[in-house]
Amino acid sequence: MQTVVDEVASSIYRLSTHIAEDNFSFNQYLIDAEQPLLFHCGPRGLFPLVSAAVAQVMPLTRLRWISFGHWEADESGSMNDWLAAAPEAQVAVGTIGCMTSVNDLAIRPPRALDDGEVLDLGGKRVRYLATPHVPHCWDAGVIFEETTRTLFCGDLFAQIGNSPALSDADIVTPALAAEDVFGATAFTPNTAPTLRRLATYYPSQLALMHGPTFNGDCQDALYTLADAYEERSKRSI
Repeated sequence: MQTVVDEVASSIYRLSTHIAEDNFSFNQYLIDAEQPLLFHCGPRGLFPLVSAAVAQVMPLTRLRWISFGHWEADESGSMNDWLAAAPEAQVAVGTIGCMTSVNDLAIRPPRALDDGEVLDLGGKRVRYLATPHVPHCWDAGVIFEETTRTLFCGDLFAQIGNSPALSDADIVTPALAAEDVFGATAFTPNTAPTLRRLATYYPSQLALMHGPTFNGDCQDALYTLADAYEERSKRSI
């Protein structure tokens, strides 16, 4: 097992670990700016592999921000390992996530981000977008890097299997197939509108946590997934 490093946009690196026995991949993304940010910590068990992958790009001590989509072992499990390895780093997540989990569990106080708030990383700008319960968890959110127009999707579009670093192939059909297996999405009246809201940012890339970095028609993918989820939501009533 290894963590593979690929630059998927200017100074944005995908760190991908495929777990063969589960046929599932876990990705982290490093934004290398004046104040580098890591999105998606990974579980504690993968910290040695993922931290070694980050060290291929830059010293761990340069990390300034650590973020994730919601509180869950594969997203936040190694949070404190990163904080220990990077003394100047601070967790930056949404206000709900800070209130429900991070304020109590992080070894240093986090930076709470309001919906739409921007972190200027120096050369890169990250906007936090709250997506409560989309795809799941009250504290869910995503980030949008404005200079490359990369949307870091958290568990949205999660798919089974190993995948290339970059792809323009269909990501909706594999996401719906994974949903049939896991049933991980919370279908509420806000699910489809939240996805359509993300599409209004006109992302040029969708950086999946469990899948490739998609560089096809991102707006269409978000609208198509929204329509599919809206239909499933109606069937579940």
